[in-house]
Order: sequence, then C-alpha cells, then structure tokens
Amino acid sequence: MNLLADTLASFSKTLGPLKGVTILDLTRVVAGPYCAMLLADMGATVIKIENPNDPDLTREFPPMSQGGGEPRSGFFAQYNRNKMAVSLDLKQPEGKATFLEMVRKADIVIENFRPGVMDKLGLGYEVLKGVNPALVFTAISGFGQRGPNASRPAFDSSAQASGGLWSMNGTVEEPMRVGTVLGDLAAALYAAIGTLGALREAERTGQGQLVDVSQQDAIVSLTENALVTYTETGTVVKPEGNGHPFVKPYGRYACKDGFVFFGAYTDKFWREACITFGDLEMATDPEVDTMAKRFAPDTYLRKVKPTVERWCAAYTKAELEAMTGDRFPLSPIKTMDEVVADPHLRERDMVVSVDYQGTRFDVFGNPVKLSGGTLEQGASAPGVGQHNPQVYREWLGLEQAEYDELVRLGVI
Repeated sequence: MNLLADTLASFSKTLGPLKGVTILDLTRVVAGPYCAMLLADMGATVIKIENPNDPDLTREFPPMSQGGGEPRSGFFAQYNRNKMAVSLDLKQPEGKATFLEMVRKADIVIENFRPGVMDKLGLGYEVLKGVNPALVFTAISGFGQRGPNASRPAFDSSAQASGGLWSMNGTVEEPMRVGTVLGDLAAALYAAIGTLGALREAERTGQGQLVDVSQQDAIVSLTENALVTYTETGTVVKPEGNGHPFVKPYGRYACKDGFVFFGAYTDKFWREACITFGDLEMATDPEVDTMAKRFAPDTYLRKVKPTVERWCAAYTKAELEAMTGDRFPLSPIKTMDEVVADPHLRERDMVVSVDYQGTRFDVFGNPVKLSGGTLEQGASAPGVGQHNPQVYREWLGLEQAEYDELVRLGVI
C-alpha cells in the first residue's frame, strides 16, 4: 500500500474497490469535485490540487458553519470529502514540472476547465499521455472538447437551457429551470462512469484515453422521450406542470397538509388504489376500467382526476404513506427537513457527517451501495494545501531543500 493510501486509510476501516488508484483532481465548484468525490468514496486516493492564491471558490459558498471560529463551507465539505489537498501554481514553470512528476505516478487526471485551458498551460492530454501513456484524462466542460461551441463558457443553467430540459420543465404557462444543478450533477455521474471504463481499459492494455463529458450532452440524455418524439412525429414537447404527457393518473395531488405524488396508473395499481380508498365502484366502472380509458384526456379530467383528488384530500401525507404501503406508488412530496428525518434514508446512510477542519456538517451520502462498503462514513474534507508534506515529500519523493524552494517561490 502506498503512503497516500495509508493516510487515507485512517478515514475508514475499509479501503474500497478503488484502493491503489491515484487521482489528481484539478476541478472546481460541482461537476468535477463531485465526480472525484464519488471515486474517493470507493477508495481511490484523490489529491485535490488548488492554486495557492486562487483555491476552489466553493470554500466560500453557503451554507457557512454557524458555530464559533473561522467560518467553513458546508457546500465545499459536501463535494470534497475523502480527499487530500495540495497547493500548486500550474502557471509557474516549477509548478508545471512538479505536476508532470505527479502525473508519472498517477492513474487519472480530472479537470473541468474550459476546453483549451490545459493546452495553454502546456499540460493538455497529448502532453500528459507522453509522460504517462496509461493515464486516464477526464475532461468535464459545458459543451465538450470538440464542436463549434466547445470554447463557450458555461454553467449548469447553460446546459439546462441548451440541452432542452428548461423548455420542457415547469408549468404549462412558463418553462422553468430544474431547481438543482442537474447539468453539473449529471455530468459528474457520466464522468465517473466514463473514467471507470477508461481505467479498466488502461489496466487491461496499458493505454489510457481522453474521457470527454459535456454538461449539454448530459442534459440531452435526461430528456426521456422528448428527442425521439420530435424526430419521429415532429412534436415539440412542452412543459406539463406536475403531470405527465400521457400517463394518467400520475402527478401531484393535494392532501390535508401538503401534496403527494400519486402514480397508480396501471390496471393492477388502479385496482389496489380503489380497494385502499374503499371505492370499489371505480375499479369496475366501464368508463375507467382500463389503462387506455384512463389515459384519455377528457375521461381523466372529467372522472379520474376528481376521484384521485377526493381520495387524497381526506388524509395527511403521513396517513396516505402509511395506508398505501407497498400496494401502489404514492409518495409524500417531502420538504428537506422531512427528507433529513426520513428513517429509510437514515437506514441507507444517505445523511452522513463530514468533518471540515474541526467543523462537522451533515451532508448527503453516496447513493452507490456496495456490499464491501464505501468510505463516506467518518470522512473529512481538506484545507487548502493541507497535505503538501505528505504528497510532495513522502509520495513524490522531493528532498527537503526542493520542497522548501517550492514554498519560497510561492509555487505551493
């Protein structure tokens, strides 16, 4: 086991399936950091590299810790747990040279700069693969590494807008952005998948490759049947509000203390719903006794929708969840305080505690559940340059004089 893995091992009793894999994480904000964090949770040794004078700006993103002492960012802690951190100025010659030495010993580099930035630094994929032919180089960007829009700057909303999701989400009257950074998060997930696939190939053949993930591409892939509906029928999907374009009943319905999702649209589930709510006549009513009949817009609006609204309005969210159980799909539309308190999510370790330099934050866990375990329990997030001595002196093997010179020059 290498020295970095030894250091990381102190965070957990198990090292995970990616034990021995070393990742150089040049990323900032969400998409790149989340991708690297997912791999760190599975045991990879992730070294977060930040410019000493311009570290990841999410270190100042809210929510900030509310206790005493220096404020710490819960946002940063959530996306950078289980990582080591070093400072390194890649714009200085000594910084470039140090990074290239790190690349020789690494398995993966992840970056989410705008395309061309790494090339301008003299550290693009072609240069790095010359140093380490087995290197997997994962690049996450708004519009990808090639194409007429590749050089455009982008945020999550750029992807939601250009990928079509914004135009089909929201109310019938007004398209709306999805209320989370889905372009960032989806790109992170695809990047993690692509990185693991490329790593498997590199281990098999000794040849690495470039993994090119675009936020816009990621969003397009999440638009369900909208693309094929247009290419086949010419129909442009519009926002449906809280309903579904053809599946009914399937959407949001009001209850005594809020709203629930009701999805008993199949014949089996519809019968179960009728039995649950003591409305057996609706189970055999010839107007609504088949799924196809219930899908008909006029029948749905006239008979099905009022029935489901009447059913739900008589109960609270908790009562509806308890009475339906596993009989048919019905879920309370939970606020975040209810999500955090959800005993099912707690049982599945989806709320975990992360230490960030003495401050503890409760953040979301890893949705990938491995029988061998993942490392999010008891994890920590690093300070800027926190692991400079371990990485540069112990892992990279710099002499003390070389290390001191990098410090003197402001490279680290």
